Amino acid sequence: MTGHRIVVAGAVLDRDRLLLAQRRYPPDLAGLWELPGGKVEAGESPADALRRELREELGVTIAVGAALRESVALTRDLTLVALRARIECGTPHPAEHEALRWVDAPGLRLMHDSGRLVPADNVWVPELLGDLGG
Repeated sequence: MTGHRIVVAGAVLDRDRLLLAQRRYPPDLAGLWELPGGKVEAGESPADALRRELREELGVTIAVGAALRESVALTRDLTLVALRARIECGTPHPAEHEALRWVDAPGLRLMHDSGRLVPADNVWVPELLGDLGG
């Protein structure tokens, strides 16, 4: 038994914009948009994992901020959490995603309302809209 695992997502904010990443896989999520991130490795904090994942996946260095209020139980043994972040260095490029997109509050609302976000990230939309002034 491996125990409980954490997956961390980054709510990467730039003034009134949020960075979304388009999934390549698995097939049931391919084409949908998400907050970028990945699994927390043994001995790693969620903040350290997010820094590592966004460096590997997007080529950026980030500053990590406060967590979003809700966590999401993906399975009995896997929980998704989200941390606010801002880019300190670099321009994001999609190494493991199909595409990246900056969205403002109306854009995030449209992505949500049209079902284009991965289902697990929908819980954060109201809080993120507040962060974006929408």
